[in-house]
Amino acid sequence: LDHPAGLLLLLHKPVGLVCSHDEREGPNVYSLLPARWRARNPQVTSIGRLDKDTSGLLLLTDQSELVHRLTSPKHKVPKVYRATLSADAQPAWIPLFASGTLVLKDEKEPCAPAELKIISPREAELTLTEGRYHQVRRMFASQGVEVRTLHRARFGALELGSLAPGQWRELSLDTFSQTP
Repeated sequence: LDHPAGLLLLLHKPVGLVCSHDEREGPNVYSLLPARWRARNPQVTSIGRLDKDTSGLLLLTDQSELVHRLTSPKHKVPKVYRATLSADAQPAWIPLFASGTLVLKDEKEPCAPAELKIISPREAELTLTEGRYHQVRRMFASQGVEVRTLHRARFGALELGSLAPGQWRELSLDTFSQTP
C-alpha cells in the first residue's frame, strides 16, 4: 500500500502554478505529483494557498484534520514571506503591522499582529499567523506599495533548504503531531 496512514509533502511551489484542483484556473501544483497521488481518496490538497504569482514553501496533504489545524488562526502558526517592493519600505510600517489595528480594504476586522523586518530598502520579510486572501500584497498596498515578487520562506519551523522550484519531499505525519 502506498502511504496508508496518509501523505504530507513539502513542495517548493514555482511561480505560474495555482493551488486549485479546477483545471480551468490553469496549471496547478498537483501536476508536479505522481499520478497515483493525484488519484488518492481523500484528495491531496494544499495547507493554505499561494497565489499564481507567489513562490515558496507549500505543504500538501490528504489529512483534512491537519489542514484545519495548520490553517486555523487560533493556532498562530507563523508563516514567513519575503517580498520585493515597488518602493522603499518605511520603518513606520513596523509598529503599524505589529499593532493588530491595520484594517485591509473591504474588510471590517483588523489583521492579526504581524512582524515586519526590512531587509534592504526594497526587500522586506513579513511573518503572519493568519492567511487572508492576498494578505501580504494587500498589507503593503494599504501603504501605497506594490509587491513585485513574493516568496514564502518558512511555514512553522519548516524551511525549503536546497529544494529546487517544482521539487517536493515527503515529511513524516508526526512533523505536526503537537498542535503548533
